Formats: sequence, structure tokens, C-alpha cells
Amino acid sequence: MMRNAGWLLAVLSLTVIASLLLALASGSVELKAQELWAIIARQGESLHQTVVWEIRLPRALSAFATGGLLALGGALMQVLLRNPLADPYILGVSGGASAAALVVMMLGLAGFWLPIAAFAGALLSLLLVFGLAHGRGGWTPTRLLLTGVVVAAGWGALISLLLAISPQGALRGMLFWLMGDLGYAHSPWLGLGVLALGLAASLPLARDLNVLARGEMLAGSLGIAVGRLRYQVFFLASLLTAAAVTLAGSVGFVGLVVPHMLRLVGAHDHRVLLPASVLLGGTLLIVADTGARTVIAPAQLPVGVITALLGVPLFLFLLNRGSERLLATIR
Repeated sequence: MMRNAGWLLAVLSLTVIASLLLALASGSVELKAQELWAIIARQGESLHQTVVWEIRLPRALSAFATGGLLALGGALMQVLLRNPLADPYILGVSGGASAAALVVMMLGLAGFWLPIAAFAGALLSLLLVFGLAHGRGGWTPTRLLLTGVVVAAGWGALISLLLAISPQGALRGMLFWLMGDLGYAHSPWLGLGVLALGLAASLPLARDLNVLARGEMLAGSLGIAVGRLRYQVFFLASLLTAAAVTLAGSVGFVGLVVPHMLRLVGAHDHRVLLPASVLLGGTLLIVADTGARTVIAPAQLPVGVITALLGVPLFLFLLNRGSERLLATIR
């Protein structure tokens, strides 16, 4: 198993490199392989170097960070809630971030204030769900799930109100952000840092997550502190999601589909599933963002539109091919 895991991670690492090269070469200024190699060697035309190093590379790395954060958050959320339809947004984190970001856009304070507001909104939603779901007897996956759905519905109503009263000039930018747009991701380093820390924090939990996926009673009988583990996974997944939303808005389906794709090729062990989710999620979003900015160039699409167009048929295909195995892995 570990030998196969090594091959899987090696192949996924190569796909990350290939997708990055594709993203750097594609766009309004098409670059051939030798031109791209010259730019990587810090040679070639200054215009091409500016396009690659200052525009395309930061955006591609932001896409990798966002995809990795969402896929890692999705894998954690699915085992926490023991629900195959759980994704990083299911607890309303995206709704809180979106509402706060839209308020900032309406006030004309986008730019520096946008990621701060989005992250503050995500944390507010996180505290709301945690406080409301906890109740007197602690929270269960079912109570957490239902509370998250209700809080998300509340944020959805507020977002609709904000869109209805927003000025026409700000409406297009607000809609793009809601659909997921990497045009606002000016620097990838914070996202990459959170992704590295999130993966480093989640890997030590992988063995316990393997047992938790088989049932809380079994995990408790084997000496695992189930309550503490659930708190750790809940906060970790929520903070990963908040960081992803802060970078690129609401990008759907990455956190839902990627862990299932890996489980269906045999990556059930969370020691493999978690880093593999980061690599595959990052690759998927780099490719999707490259398509979003080249398909109808010079105009651009929100990357969330591309992930939805890819994610819906892909998830239905995976469900049809391996629904029983898919459901059994996280029950």
C-alpha cells in the first residue's frame, strides 16, 4: 500500500508541475516551450518575463493554494461529518465570508480590506455555528450539519439583500467574487503558508481519522479521544476553508469531488489521502483557472463557473461508477 501511495504522490506531483507550466505558457501572450524555458532561466524578452513572473506565476500559485485548501478541507469535513456530500462550505463559512466581502465592495473599500473582511466574516460564521450547535450536551455530527445548513441559508438571504440594494457599478465585481474569481488574489504566499501549516497539523491526526471513519464507538473503544479529535478537525477544516474563500471567493466542487476521486483509486488511508488531496485539488484549480482566463479571451470567466461545469458531471460519473464503495469509505 505504501509503495502504491508513493507512486500516487509522485504522479500527482508531476501533474502539479505540468499544470503550472501550462498556466505559465497560456494566455493572451502565448509562449512556446523554448520561450518559456528561457524565461525560467531568467532570459528572453523583458515583457515576457514580466507577464510570467509578475502576473501568471502568482495567479497560478494562488490557484494551487486555493484548490489545495478546499480539497484538504473537504477530506477533513467528510470524515468529521461522516457524510459523502459534505464539502468545505457546508457549515456556512463561505456565506459569512461572502456577506462580509460584499459589504466591503459596496462601500468601495475592496483591495486591502477585501481579504480581511472575508476572513473576519468566515470566523464569525464559524463561531456562530459552533456556539449554536454545541447546546447543552455537546455537538454531534448531525446537529453540526443541520446548524451549518441553517446558518448558510441565513447568510444566503443576507447576500441576496446586499445584491438587491448594491449600486450597478459594483454589481459585476460582486457577482464574480461570489462565483469564485482569482482576479482578486494578488499574492499567493499567505494561502500557501496556511496550506502548509494545515497539512502539517492534519497529518498527525491521520491514523485517528482512519479509525474515526469506521465509527465513533470503535474509535472510542480503541482509546481515541473522539470529542477532542472532532474539535481539532472542525477548527482545522473551517480555518482552511476561510483561507480559501479569502483568496478566491466561493469556488465550488473542488472540496467535494477531489477526495472522492482519490478514494475511488484506492487512497483510503488518510496518511495518503490528505497530501494527495492537496496535490490533486491544486492541480485541478490551476487547470480550471487557466481555462477561465483563456476560453473566451480577452474576456475572463469566474473560475467557479469552470469548476462547476467540470464538477457536476464528474461527481455524477464517480457516483455511478462506485457509489457503494464511495459511501462505504466514510460510513
